[in-house]
Amino acid sequence: MSETKKFRLAVIPGDGIGKEVVREGMRVLQHMAEESDGNFSFESDYFPWGCEYYLEHGKMMDEDGVEKIKDHDAIYFGAVGFPGVPDHVSLWGLRLAICQGFDQWANIRPVEFLPGVPRRLNHPNVDDLNWILVRENSEGEYSGIGGRNFAGRGTGNEVAVQSSLFTEKGCERIIRFAFDLARTRDRKKVTSVTKSNAQQYGMVLWDEVFARVSKDYPDVETDQWLVDAMAAQFVLHPEELEVVVASNLFADILSDLGSALAGSLGIAASANLNPERRTPSMFESVHGSAPDIAGKGVANPIGTIGSAALMLDHLGLKDEAVQLNKAIEETTRQGILPRDLGGSFDTVDVTDAIIKNLAKVKTEA
Repeated sequence: MSETKKFRLAVIPGDGIGKEVVREGMRVLQHMAEESDGNFSFESDYFPWGCEYYLEHGKMMDEDGVEKIKDHDAIYFGAVGFPGVPDHVSLWGLRLAICQGFDQWANIRPVEFLPGVPRRLNHPNVDDLNWILVRENSEGEYSGIGGRNFAGRGTGNEVAVQSSLFTEKGCERIIRFAFDLARTRDRKKVTSVTKSNAQQYGMVLWDEVFARVSKDYPDVETDQWLVDAMAAQFVLHPEELEVVVASNLFADILSDLGSALAGSLGIAASANLNPERRTPSMFESVHGSAPDIAGKGVANPIGTIGSAALMLDHLGLKDEAVQLNKAIEETTRQGILPRDLGGSFDTVDVTDAIIKNLAKVKTEA
């Protein structure tokens, strides 16, 4: 018998429905571990960081929070944000503190059109659509460079300055990541998205790096779009999309558009990766904390469970990741849909179905 692979997870449920969907995701992961014949197991350390923690302690996480989780194999994250705490405080104080603290510079967000999900997109081959957003996750528009000043000029005359940071190194590593990812897919294509006609310094640098790096990948098809035209392309010609790489802000916005077209933000998974594996990577669904439905048991767990599949793949459990994704597909194919997808099933119901379908897809494998 081979030795059990033991993985230590830092679990941060966060705020709102984050607590509910992370609970369901962990239920799936523990079930898979129990059914693995001793091949792998999870040890989970829970951290109560988030807006409630902020209201009690005046900070979103412990001062040494990054240090406390740096030796974990992965981070499983719920959501951040809740009424009473400004969004910029909650985001910078927790999620971005972890992403930037661990240099999780590559964010991947697959756009999956799951079977049985009501179509938001009028396309003749919608079932065949599948693309992935690659988001630069360490600099760009989320660099936090700027400030507010000159309030002394009087009411209505304050000045705020917000600057983006683009480095040649940062651009090159995310663009190469996108090309390497494209080589693993059936269609080898990378689309670069900028707004370099208006942002003539940082994004022109991005364009120049993209042109240079593309020469090292002659087997990969390329094209380039301005972000406003790309938004239209998502709707009008999604069959042209495969791997889309963009800056921190643009990929964030486009990934929400892609997820909405696929049915709901509730089905969208994501991974914040440190590809060199110097630090742990973090896995989270794309949706927010949704305080309006928190505590009602109706949150969609699919995005968070799909993020668990990305985590399994990252941890080297690639067969298990495939099985989990197939179980999600089988669940939606059976019409077991949560409220945001037009169904009547609650959070626990959907998770129960995914766990049940894990046995089915494992038998069929």
